[in-house]
Amino acid sequence: MKYHLVRNFFCLLIATVLYASPVFSIDFKIGGFWTMAFGVGDTGLTSKRDGKHVNNGDEFTARQRLTLILRAIASENLEGLVAFKMSPQVWGSSATGGALGADGNVVKIAQSYVQWAVPDSDLKLKMGLQFVTLPNAAGGTAIHDNRVAATVANYKISDQIGITALWMRLLNDNYGGGDFRADQATGIRSKDGQNFLDNMDLFFLSVPMTFDGIKLEPWAMYGIQGRNAAYFDTYYDNWFADGAPAVATTPFLARLEGGDGLNIRNLNPTSKPYGNMFWLGLPVTISEWDPLNIEFDFNYGFVESMGRFDVATRNNWNDVRRGSMQRQGWLAKALIEYKMDWGTPGIFGWYASGDDGNVKNGSERLPSLCAYGNFTSFMGYGQGLSWESSWFLRAKTLSYAGTWGIGAQLKDVSFIDNLKHTLRVAYWGGTNSPSMVKYMTHSNAWESPTNRYDSLYLTTNDGLLEFNFLTNWQIYDNLECVAELGYIANFMDDATWKKDYSGFGSYQKQDAWKAQVYFQYTF
Repeated sequence: MKYHLVRNFFCLLIATVLYASPVFSIDFKIGGFWTMAFGVGDTGLTSKRDGKHVNNGDEFTARQRLTLILRAIASENLEGLVAFKMSPQVWGSSATGGALGADGNVVKIAQSYVQWAVPDSDLKLKMGLQFVTLPNAAGGTAIHDNRVAATVANYKISDQIGITALWMRLLNDNYGGGDFRADQATGIRSKDGQNFLDNMDLFFLSVPMTFDGIKLEPWAMYGIQGRNAAYFDTYYDNWFADGAPAVATTPFLARLEGGDGLNIRNLNPTSKPYGNMFWLGLPVTISEWDPLNIEFDFNYGFVESMGRFDVATRNNWNDVRRGSMQRQGWLAKALIEYKMDWGTPGIFGWYASGDDGNVKNGSERLPSLCAYGNFTSFMGYGQGLSWESSWFLRAKTLSYAGTWGIGAQLKDVSFIDNLKHTLRVAYWGGTNSPSMVKYMTHSNAWESPTNRYDSLYLTTNDGLLEFNFLTNWQIYDNLECVAELGYIANFMDDATWKKDYSGFGSYQKQDAWKAQVYFQYTF
């Protein structure tokens, strides 16, 4: 869509709004934000392989994004919202409309929903495309936070207790049928018809409770995935277009089998129609002893096996293992911070279950749908960074699966009005068995900087040391500037990864770094 068409579209939209408002007594409000980001960095952890430089992407990039939000408010009990996203536009890229001439097809619908209250009750409903963030504390959600088609119901039992119920449809009608997704590498075959058994649905229930100084929200979620839910008309990773993170249950990316990078052959899908999925969580925030803040969170997840696969060790097809797609695991994380006049010092940490080295019993890592861990801002989506602006992350999503870590931070340190600084240091370790390496390639497990759809795969022999420094400058009430420096010291164990599937003994690892600044105008 050309930009003059976009202009005409919004002129027509506004004219329609102005014409309709007196008739229906609807209050229309327009808001949104522009973001401009500029950065330089090399986020790869490998500099050379087989004597050749590894392409970790451009060291410098400039991008912009516009999100336009239109609200149609009938009353405090009824309103609708639609959000148009025009982005991301990479400066100089013709595909995104950032090259000479500035024309591109970049207008998308990010959200579109109606929310309303049932008359004479405390029940509120929200229906449509919307952001859904599962309850979390201490380091963000390890399960899901993204746009999805859903219906959410909230009921207020009392001033302290409520109930939230949710149905999400993540996938449906994406399977083309027959053998069309056959792949030489995996040998995948399916005889089902088009759009048959290809839905993925999730059902969520939580009980948010707020008392004096204590907030907690125990929750549970059950899901089903059809045996064809992960088949797609084009490439496997079209699921992840425009930066949308992956569902961690995708067998084609070895998400279930134990980690990105697993070398799978002869994948045999299940004959059963549906597989079960289950998650639960308990986030707790304690602010009773203000200015002391304590947060902790626990998550567990299980995804039923949807088939089996063959995997060879060290490129030797005479030594083949039969693996299971089952995946289940857990995660515990915590944060303690103390707010002072000049800033907020704190410590944080986490521990997640990891693979035991036996592919026959599946993976022992926590499965995730669309996780956004935010303890740090290089490996994750750190506090102080806009989700819309975090282009220099190592990952598109971060679940902490198969890792442990500990860190310290000085947050919101301020000596000048409208200027705040945050410093973080965190050590990342692994909980996965080093014996898994013989089934994997390091280039897929931890080398690729921008194609991560889960945690980096770290064994118990590996480690990373991450540094973040952020400066937030509130230039005006509606204009913010954030500058960030990030560095990751690479302590991945060469002796372990030289035993990987392909035997990449000639690679040369490196530290990762980045520097970025972004401006966000909110209106």
